[in-house]
Amino acid sequence: MNLGISGRVAFVAASAQGLGYACARSLAREGVAVILNGRDAERAAASASRLRSDIPGAQVDSVGADLTTTDGRSTIVGAYPNVDILVTNNAGPPPGELADWDETALIAALRANAVPAVDLMRAYIPGMRARRFGRIVNITSAMVKSPAADMGLSTSARAALTAISKSVSKEVAKDNVTVNNLLPERIDTPRQEFMAQRRMEREGIDRDEAYRQIASTIAAQRLGTPDEFGDACAFLCSAQAGYISGQNLQLDGGSYEGLI
Repeated sequence: MNLGISGRVAFVAASAQGLGYACARSLAREGVAVILNGRDAERAAASASRLRSDIPGAQVDSVGADLTTTDGRSTIVGAYPNVDILVTNNAGPPPGELADWDETALIAALRANAVPAVDLMRAYIPGMRARRFGRIVNITSAMVKSPAADMGLSTSARAALTAISKSVSKEVAKDNVTVNNLLPERIDTPRQEFMAQRRMEREGIDRDEAYRQIASTIAAQRLGTPDEFGDACAFLCSAQAGYISGQNLQLDGGSYEGLI
């Protein structure tokens, strides 16, 4: 299927690796000019070089900037003031418990997982509306709909982003600008390696057993692949997805137990 977005420009936040990189790769395959981002400018540039090698002819650039800071976001928007596609993403806060979630921790979670996405939407949506095309995809988490006991920080910050995104989506839909969220669960990225290491230390097991236990929590009995995730993102950014907005798409191997 031709997704109708060749020649569009996409900024993908926190995309030097993991889910962000997967989304950038899928968009680049569709002929989208993509801008990678990471705190480490050299690492982001290396990822951009790797993507150009993987996809001959791909237009790939990079910008080193810390999304969690006002200066970092200003650097991004200043370098790339007009994009057609915005994919927001950032590393999630660490697991913990109520005793860990003081005011400092709560504010830090919002600064990492809600404020950057909202600020970038504020910067880019006016141009999208004027051009009558825009696609915004926020990478949040399955925890938004199925919170785990130790993931309260991630759940709360990402749920805040989910709520404001829904509000924004209703206003901009008439201008062919969509706002949707992807809710991953157990995609095979460095984040799952972190979770596996944490399980290994806690339970005294080896890596293979840690991954087996993680996969056993998924209905499909396997981890999702980055390509599956990236391709779902690319479809939500497509011309054909113009009537899909304000939605939360779960990529969880069929594990969510609710109806809606």
